[in-house]
Amino acid sequence: DYLIVALSTDGFNRKEKHKATYFTYDQRKQLLEAIRYVDLVIPEDCWEQKRTDMHQYQVDVFVMGDDWKGKFDELAAEGVEGVYLPRTPEISTSQIKADLHGTGEGL
Repeated sequence: DYLIVALSTDGFNRKEKHKATYFTYDQRKQLLEAIRYVDLVIPEDCWEQKRTDMHQYQVDVFVMGDDWKGKFDELAAEGVEGVYLPRTPEISTSQIKADLHGTGEGL
């Protein structure tokens, strides 16, 4: 098995997702690369890139959070199985961001 993680770039997060990141792309990439199960981290610059990445890296299973369920089902026609994992209910990224910023108020 070979695990590839597509990591949204800072520009993609800002422009398309309208989100600011606490850590820069390079910092987030280093964190992911430190995980022994991650073989490769690639930058994600746009939504359309998913399809080309699937072919370029010969991906056979595509995994995302279940809040994206159904958004990429068309990849199945190209031989890529989509798996949507449930989010961890005890983890709130809004709370983590609030804690990091010292406000203590999650959304």
